[in-house]
Amino acid sequence: MGSVSLKIGDGTARFKRATICSSAVNILMLFSVITTNLFALYAFTSSPDHHNQNHLQHPLHDHKNITLISQHVSLILREIDSSQKKLARMEKELLGYETIDLSRPNIASELKSFLQHHQLPLGKDSKTGITEMVASVGHFCEKSADLLAQYMTYKVSSQCPDDWSLGQKLILRGCEPLPRRRCFAKSISKVGLLSFPASLWKPVSDKIVTWSGLGCKNFDCLNSKKLNRECVGCFDLGKGYENQRYVKAKNKNDFVLDDVLALGSGGIRIGFDIGGGSGSFAARMAERNVTVVTNTLNIDAPYSEFIAARGLFPLYLSLDHRFPFYDNVFDLFHVSSGLDIGGKPEKLEFLMFDIDRILRAGGLFWLDNFYCANDEKKRALTRLIERFGYKKLKWVIGEKADIITGKSEVYLSAVLQKPVRVS
Repeated sequence: MGSVSLKIGDGTARFKRATICSSAVNILMLFSVITTNLFALYAFTSSPDHHNQNHLQHPLHDHKNITLISQHVSLILREIDSSQKKLARMEKELLGYETIDLSRPNIASELKSFLQHHQLPLGKDSKTGITEMVASVGHFCEKSADLLAQYMTYKVSSQCPDDWSLGQKLILRGCEPLPRRRCFAKSISKVGLLSFPASLWKPVSDKIVTWSGLGCKNFDCLNSKKLNRECVGCFDLGKGYENQRYVKAKNKNDFVLDDVLALGSGGIRIGFDIGGGSGSFAARMAERNVTVVTNTLNIDAPYSEFIAARGLFPLYLSLDHRFPFYDNVFDLFHVSSGLDIGGKPEKLEFLMFDIDRILRAGGLFWLDNFYCANDEKKRALTRLIERFGYKKLKWVIGEKADIITGKSEVYLSAVLQKPVRVS
């Protein structure tokens, strides 16, 4: 399927398909091993015949021959060491993997402290086999070293800089996970939070949200904007369409929530939502005693705080990060156009395999109004879904007015059931 490069200790793993370059590295390594062994064989076996008698008669010549052999061996060992270093360097370059150079002058001292390895006080742990505790930080942080240095420059045990947008910028550049910091995050008085479940559909106060780094400074401003296909007026819980979503269908691509839940084998108890906007899907599920984790980033709006204020569970995580859940734990996975993460097809493929990993057998995969930008994208997604062998419980392709462009666009909605795979 591909090659894997894993470096233990920095929390990163890079996966790439096998290429001509990676095959060349393997051939070069094999050639190096053969060559060094031939050198060793030559060094230990070569003794010119016309010196044999002299060697027997002159012990000094024996000593010189041993010295020569030792020099040959030393040369071979140096060549092996040099070859290994060159191969390691070539492999890193071919795989695009780099580590953070802590010797650079612009590296923040707090980053050095965080990444320092710490030996276990009692030596090797008998259960895990590890001998030291290591911190993890995304290796793509190296690509944004200046921003990372700025993020890690602060006064220890004091208040953190008001720089959450800087941290999010690093995450969106692939610098994930971010390093931990030894400072106190800015706190806001959450006066006016309502008790659950009354909190699900009551307006959230502008005063309990962090607006720094955002263009809008209140929810009225946000509701006047078309933020994305999952959030047009999505912070208006009283007057707009938001409180009718999932219980009232506007067109054939909109599935009613109770109809979908009735398809669930073994019941639906816990779910995961990608690109859940302001959390209304999780709110409707909470009314039906189903716990839903909503994946969020604060792109142009305070999604995480808003969802939390409704008494729901926001998970601040980009889709480039492996889901921090064990295998086969979710009964339902809900996703809309947030599934379109861009980039090469392999990127979507890795995401789909991770979705499949955390969804249990018999669980439901709900693709809700996925925007098909063109026929090729629709076919590519369809082919990818069919590779997993999911059972099609509902499958609707239809046109509706796009909320961003206003034009009639093609959307795909589907409810699929994960099969039981027998190895």
